[in-house]
Amino acid sequence: MACLLSHCATRTRIRGTLCHMPVPSEFVSPTSATTLGLRERNKLRTRQEIADATLRLAAEKGLEHVTVEQIAAAADVAPRTFFRYFDSKEDALLADHPERLELLRETLKSRPPSEGPLTAVRTAILDVAGDLEDHRDLMLCKVQLMENNPTLRGRSLEMMGDLERMIAEALAERTGVDLETDFRPFLIAGAVCTAMRVAIDRWGATGGTGDLTAMVADALDLLDGGLDHSI
Repeated sequence: MACLLSHCATRTRIRGTLCHMPVPSEFVSPTSATTLGLRERNKLRTRQEIADATLRLAAEKGLEHVTVEQIAAAADVAPRTFFRYFDSKEDALLADHPERLELLRETLKSRPPSEGPLTAVRTAILDVAGDLEDHRDLMLCKVQLMENNPTLRGRSLEMMGDLERMIAEALAERTGVDLETDFRPFLIAGAVCTAMRVAIDRWGATGGTGDLTAMVADALDLLDGGLDHSI
């Protein structure tokens, strides 16, 4: 699920399913490339190369059969360099989550105050995740890896908790309610995250058939039975 808010030139096989993955460029946005200094750009590039190597090796062998030393060698860095950027293989595979989370936070803050909470969250999520169909093979590969690796899926669910908390905090800020005494922002955030998880799980279970963005949108639309007017 975390990969919703997350590309190498190889053809690799996961339990008989070919993953066609173009080279990633998730971390260095056009803005970053033009505003960051050389040192910062080099750090972003190293981080991306480690993430690419993790995904490529995980797709080839299964994440549980890949070591940090193998990832470091594939990225042409020392193992200690890996741990400067990531705490674990799972974090490296879901490396785009923090950036996507922050982008969603800023997008949600920018929604018009007149929008209901559910409408604002739905629009922000679809804005941030609007490129899903451009990276469907990568998405499917990550979803399949999560299905096959309980540790990775558990880490993804932990990140889902970060997403849920962020949405609740943003809604509380938008509406002026106190999260300590009002559970409604958490209720909306929990419902939204559950709808997204179900849509992604069902999409992955069908082998990636159908439009994932449309499935997420449809799942969020099913929630519109009063949540927009609950705060």
